Amino acid sequence: MSSDIANHAAIRVEGVYAAYQRQPVLSDINLDFPRGRWTAIVGPNGAGKSTLFRVLTGSMSPLKGELSAFGERIFHARRAGRIAYMAQREAIEWDFPISVWDTVMTGRFGHMREDPLWQRLAPSRFVHSRHTEAVRSALADVDMLDFADRHISALSGGQKKRVLLARCLAQSADILLLDEPLAGVDPPSEALILEVLAGQRKAGRTVIMVTHDMPGARRYVDHVVLINRTVRGTGSPEDMLSDARLATLAVGSSDDDLQD
Repeated sequence: MSSDIANHAAIRVEGVYAAYQRQPVLSDINLDFPRGRWTAIVGPNGAGKSTLFRVLTGSMSPLKGELSAFGERIFHARRAGRIAYMAQREAIEWDFPISVWDTVMTGRFGHMREDPLWQRLAPSRFVHSRHTEAVRSALADVDMLDFADRHISALSGGQKKRVLLARCLAQSADILLLDEPLAGVDPPSEALILEVLAGQRKAGRTVIMVTHDMPGARRYVDHVVLINRTVRGTGSPEDMLSDARLATLAVGSSDDDLQD
């Protein structure tokens, strides 16, 4: 990788505005997400955190503004599979008779574009070994390899989150976007997820997560973004996650805020 690209932020957001049905949700968002760091995005319900992720992943177009990754248009990074996303509410039918292994394998579909056509159309046993190794490694990372043949309908809430994280890891992306990866999980799964993400950061990946878990953020993350419709502050966990600073963040939020 060239030194020029290495000097860029992992993701840069410049002057982004976003709205639902003409109702503003994000206003004048300007952010640099540091490369190789773990950033927590924190804000009250309705602050626009999930909307920001939708803009970053391309599932929602901003009204205005520019986004880049590694110094290039963010579209190119998404197309190249350099950004992986774990949504807060995955569109998965958990009663569908699909195994844990096959669920995680769906994270490899973007990389399968590089395979010969016959291999993409062949039964799963002919999948290239680099895909099976990526899935095996991801499941081992989240301690779910022993559950590889189990149907996802038989999993607990914490196990489901770990499988979704494994699907994200299997994409072998440079940037991991995780929307509330700790929501609704049991304490052992929460501890494991945090340790896995710490390992990803140590390996040089950029981790960006939305979270309401202040103890976990204070202990693990490097960088914090406070958001409530616009950026309210960026800096270290010590500065951004003090009780006094968090109290000011809630000002301006309301029960009828939309689309968080």
